[in-house]
Amino acid sequence: MGASKSTFDQISMENQYINREISWLDFNARVLQEAADSKVPLIERLRFLGIFSNNLDEFFQVRYATVRRIAQSEKSGKKVLGGVSAQVLLEQITQRVIQLQKQSVEILNAIEAALQEENIYFINEEQVPKQQHEFLREYFLEHVSPALVTVMLSKKRAQDFTDNTAFLTVKMKRRKTPEGKDPHAYALIELNPELDRFIVLPKIGDRQNIMLLDDLIRYHFHLIFSFFDYETIEAHMIKITRDGELDLEEDASKSYIEKIAESVEDRMVSDPVRMVYDNTIGKDTLSFVMNKLGIDTTDSLIPGGRYHHRRDYMKFPSLGRTDLLYKTIDPLSIAGLSLEKPLFESIQKKDYLLHTPYQNFSYVIKFLREAALDPQVQTIKLTVYRLAKVSHVVSALINAAKNGKKVLVQIELQARFDEKNNIDMASRLEAAGIQLIFGVPGLKVHAKLCLVERLEGKKTRRYGFISTGNFNEATAKIYTDYTLFTYNQKILKEVNKVFNFLEVNYKIKKYKHLIVSPHYTFSTISRLIDQEITNKKEGRPAGIKMKLNNMTSYKMVDKLYEASSAGVPVQLMIRGICCLIPGVKGMSENIEVVGVVDRFLEHSRVYIFENDASPLIYISSADMMTRNIENRVEVACPIYDSDLQEQIINAFAIGWEDNIKGRKINGSVQNQLNSNDKEPLRSQEALYQYTQNLVSQCD
Repeated sequence: MGASKSTFDQISMENQYINREISWLDFNARVLQEAADSKVPLIERLRFLGIFSNNLDEFFQVRYATVRRIAQSEKSGKKVLGGVSAQVLLEQITQRVIQLQKQSVEILNAIEAALQEENIYFINEEQVPKQQHEFLREYFLEHVSPALVTVMLSKKRAQDFTDNTAFLTVKMKRRKTPEGKDPHAYALIELNPELDRFIVLPKIGDRQNIMLLDDLIRYHFHLIFSFFDYETIEAHMIKITRDGELDLEEDASKSYIEKIAESVEDRMVSDPVRMVYDNTIGKDTLSFVMNKLGIDTTDSLIPGGRYHHRRDYMKFPSLGRTDLLYKTIDPLSIAGLSLEKPLFESIQKKDYLLHTPYQNFSYVIKFLREAALDPQVQTIKLTVYRLAKVSHVVSALINAAKNGKKVLVQIELQARFDEKNNIDMASRLEAAGIQLIFGVPGLKVHAKLCLVERLEGKKTRRYGFISTGNFNEATAKIYTDYTLFTYNQKILKEVNKVFNFLEVNYKIKKYKHLIVSPHYTFSTISRLIDQEITNKKEGRPAGIKMKLNNMTSYKMVDKLYEASSAGVPVQLMIRGICCLIPGVKGMSENIEVVGVVDRFLEHSRVYIFENDASPLIYISSADMMTRNIENRVEVACPIYDSDLQEQIINAFAIGWEDNIKGRKINGSVQNQLNSNDKEPLRSQEALYQYTQNLVSQCD
């Protein structure tokens, strides 16, 4: 049941919800705030600028492209997407992006000025000291020139270019041209993503010079285009972004893997949705290049500065300057659970909770390796969504198969932008004799599950772990996630039901403990919210706390509005998109929304229901988005151990009180610091200290 109609009679749709695309841009503005923050170490600020740019690339590939398709469809005149037409929304997005891009250029200029105070200088092709000329020449000839893709543009020849690629647009004027012929020649030089974007030159005294790849290429135009005998040459950077949606063929003769692989290739030449360009480029050159790239006036044109493709700043080199980086932290152990002793023996006695990156992801690898070697283990089942490029998880599974274990892996081939990596991993797993399943037609499998079946005496017992995040060693160093290790046979019996559903999906299972999408999440969460409403009305303790990446389901937003209208206090910690508007009288006055953006990416999903002072606590793979609730296989798992419940409640409270990196979301002032009268508290530092205390108490 949604919020009562009378609650919203005087509130228009535009005032009930924030449009998800606009909310996403507000989130990316929070990332940009980190790049602007002078208290953040300088090199980390550059990397945040890269994250901002990378986020924007994916936004245009996915969300902007989706809105654009709606605008081009027959529904373009209809009020959609939060109460505005798709065409109007495209215009709003473009204007907001132009504003953010302008801010990002100003921030980059400020960072570069601050770096100069540290004797770190970005130099262009006109600023190269004589003593560094030979180094750059040798570097160009050895590393860059062999990898350059230089395409001479022809007015007559059709030419295709790949997605999310940055180019130097080159315009030359020849010295001698036959009468009646255009004296100009045009070329595109692709900035090969395999090449380092930043060339670190040898120091001159204490001065550290850095040159961007773009300028290194400009510096050597005389080597690239010498045979054109040009009189003048100029180059401007452009970047195009293409629609990132996969279009799967309906071809029964092709395997699912073949369809995904071909669709990923097609994505490389799909429709362009954005072009960012150097605003000093000549109109004639811009027009010519737009025509060659298939960019028209319906696409988002974003004027910018000399350099684009700033996502490369995510990999800006450390330069040996630890003073300009975050201080490294060593991941901690789990209190009472040793990596030097058998895990199964300990997990048999009680549940344990891993909180990355504060604690060591090696527990996951240790669990799988132990299962691979244990003679009593018969079966290992695992879901895979995103894996590290070099995956110890995959190695452990292959190890298990070689030891005669039955290994079953559900691998999601449509994990956006990780399709190729997952196809490669699937091939490795299949070659090792591992049984692969590809889930349910029409549903992505996003649940994070592992199940191990072990013969103990004459009985088969189950061990497993359930997580909020991917089983990925790389992201586990920077993503905050919970993983529950458990021997609870009731929970693990239901985990096995999920795997059975993935194998034989025409039969829907029932669950008493787990909350499973797409069949039960909305109804179960709604029932739990209704119970909080009842408790409040009857004078019993009531409250709802949720930690999420995103909240976009209008149905779920309406349920929380209903709870607020009944007086139930609602606290939401949301990192990314939030369509809910808090603090509106008669609708959401009892709801507060806070988001934390800091050095680690807040990724864990947690649901906490006060339940008359007997809290119900779940960790989950699912955000409150329509896709998670209705179009994916997701799993939320209850936390029954009282010590672990206390850890999660305390961690939520620490995050909620963050007044250094916490921001108010969707209030009267967007992204304002979550200020309070308490001592300064940075939640991620406090959580590391909290975790240290747990370990020391156990020692």
